[in-house]
Amino acid sequence: METLTHAPVLARFGYAVSDPTRARILLALADGPSYPSDLADSLGVSRQSMSNHLTCLRGCGLVVAVPDGRRTRYELADARLGHAIRDLLGVVLAVDPACCAPDGTCVA
Repeated sequence: METLTHAPVLARFGYAVSDPTRARILLALADGPSYPSDLADSLGVSRQSMSNHLTCLRGCGLVVAVPDGRRTRYELADARLGHAIRDLLGVVLAVDPACCAPDGTCVA
């Protein structure tokens, strides 16, 4: 394992939330731990898709898998991520549509 701080942490977080499903998973886990099947059902995605996204989020170091009997529960790797996610939800941005497309990509 490699330990990251500062800009690399932001880059990993940015990559993770660049996908709408991964962003929704992080939002759900900010409210508390959950099981993959419950997350898949609540977000309306297949279990295979959920597994792939959770693998990505684990690889980015944002979530951890916690054995719970015969099941595995997922939670945010650091409680501060939950606070950061909730804080970001309150941010209001003034966006220049000539520079930033509706999906967040830069067009300039």
